[in-house]
Amino acid sequence: MGKTKQKPALTTDALRPYVQRAMTDPDLRDDLLAAFVAARGLYGQMAKGRGVKGKAEKVSEKDFQEQLQGLVTELTDASERLQGKAKRKSHKARNRVILLTGVTLGVLYNPWTGESTREWIMERVAGGDGEGLDELEAELDAAEAATVGNGGEPAA
Repeated sequence: MGKTKQKPALTTDALRPYVQRAMTDPDLRDDLLAAFVAARGLYGQMAKGRGVKGKAEKVSEKDFQEQLQGLVTELTDASERLQGKAKRKSHKARNRVILLTGVTLGVLYNPWTGESTREWIMERVAGGDGEGLDELEAELDAAEAATVGNGGEPAA
């Protein structure tokens, strides 16, 4: 007789935490429901196709591919939530700040335009003779002294 491979069966103890989380976590239920609805819609569309050619035409449609991508996203979200993984953080804001900083430094320290750009900015910020910064500092000091004199309340 041939040898049979014994496959480990999943026990209820192994599945219990996942089932418990699926029952108690409303976000997980929403993700699973959205994935189920998307899969059901795609299956219904595939069942309508006549033969292999009809199914191939359906799969090649852009709308169907977008729906399939949505299904994959929903299943990924549900799987990560079921496993207790946190969502991956997006770095869009950080990348934009880095890009803006790099462009700003490039403009300010460019050998051809950097000096004139810095002078233009200083003229706008400090005024024509550079005394604007001293005046701004004096105003800030006066406002701070008024705040301290009023017991921490800003002057009206």
